[in-house]
Amino acid sequence: MNLPWMSAAEAVQLVKSGDRVFIHGSAATPVRLVHALLDRHAELANVELTAISTFGELGFDRPEVQGPFFLNALFVSANMRSTVDGPHGDYVPVFLSEIPRLFDQGILPLDVALVHVSPPDKHGFCSLGVSVDVARSAVRNARTVIAQVNPNMPRTLGDGQVHCSRFAALVQVNDALPEVDYAAQIGATERKVAEYVSAMIDDRATVQMGIGAIPDAILGALHGHKDLGIHTEMCSNGIIDLVQRGVVTNAYKKKQRGKVATAFAFGTRRLYDLVDDNPFFAFLDAQYVNDTKVIRENPKVVAVNSAIEVDLTGQVCADSIGTYQFSGVGGQMDFMRGAALSEGGKPIIALCSTTNKGHSKIVPFLKPGAGVATTRAHVHYVVTEHGVAYLYGKNLEQRAKALIGIAAPEHREDLLRSMHERFGRS
Repeated sequence: MNLPWMSAAEAVQLVKSGDRVFIHGSAATPVRLVHALLDRHAELANVELTAISTFGELGFDRPEVQGPFFLNALFVSANMRSTVDGPHGDYVPVFLSEIPRLFDQGILPLDVALVHVSPPDKHGFCSLGVSVDVARSAVRNARTVIAQVNPNMPRTLGDGQVHCSRFAALVQVNDALPEVDYAAQIGATERKVAEYVSAMIDDRATVQMGIGAIPDAILGALHGHKDLGIHTEMCSNGIIDLVQRGVVTNAYKKKQRGKVATAFAFGTRRLYDLVDDNPFFAFLDAQYVNDTKVIRENPKVVAVNSAIEVDLTGQVCADSIGTYQFSGVGGQMDFMRGAALSEGGKPIIALCSTTNKGHSKIVPFLKPGAGVATTRAHVHYVVTEHGVAYLYGKNLEQRAKALIGIAAPEHREDLLRSMHERFGRS
């Protein structure tokens, strides 16, 4: 097969003014292609870029770029925030499970998709590697697909196989994937949160974790468990030892039994090597992985997600700081609801009780303009380093008392005062 190999600069000539361009995300961000595209700022106009989390110094905030390009984010990562919260970007509130539908149904029709793949195998199939999630739908629906081909991209198994005939252009690179390791950020507070959460996870449970110090601390506290299953939107470093020690067997899951089911992975090279060509891992479309109907069929689903702040009634803000868009809705609600409906399931919001500046994360009211990622009707458990608040079935005042009980001690008096002012009862 005569493949269309070319330079990145040549490949992005396929992008035209007025196009909507999807950018592959997470550790699969096609940095070379993005740089080449943004370098065309003087010759393009009205190009909309859309993506979930991206990583690397991409230059979205360069002044000369912000005229011709508009960033319409489906999730907001650190390298997007200044643009999304400025005049040249915006954010689409959407569950991760529903993003593929935006592409499939033409609600956000895609002209071009920029993706990052493994080299083709002997049959001509490349792999979307560590980020299948919404990229599978983007590749299926975009009019033109441009691929950055990298021997360092793991060949993952599942939904991510794409025949090279689907690509209008192929660009060869040999770049290290971005890596992240939260081990150094795990301190006594995170370990205490992990102690409480790990005690809530039974043997043979099916676990979902997010990314960060607390999720990795929780995973690190599960070494004494048996026959755990993993069904999660993302895999992080914390899963490595659990798999290699045989703690994770996936033997009792109902969906994808015997396999870790995930949509993407982001961690260190050790994690990427673990998932490479490994049939123990199934990298699947987020429309499936995050489907509440699929999640709930697994036994004892424990979904652990975090928050920026939680108000005294249990409303969870996880994606914004007031009106400042910090991240996105993502898959939190998908898994919180799926866990709640699972037989023996536990939906958990886990967080440190204070910010790095000492401000309470349990607050009387969310900041003006804050988004509610998980409603108070969906929240069952909230865990901090000070304990576990069980909110399910409790009225508003009972919830407030439970949450004050796990707030930082130095903030409890102010929170009690706010509770009394609100409810008018002692």
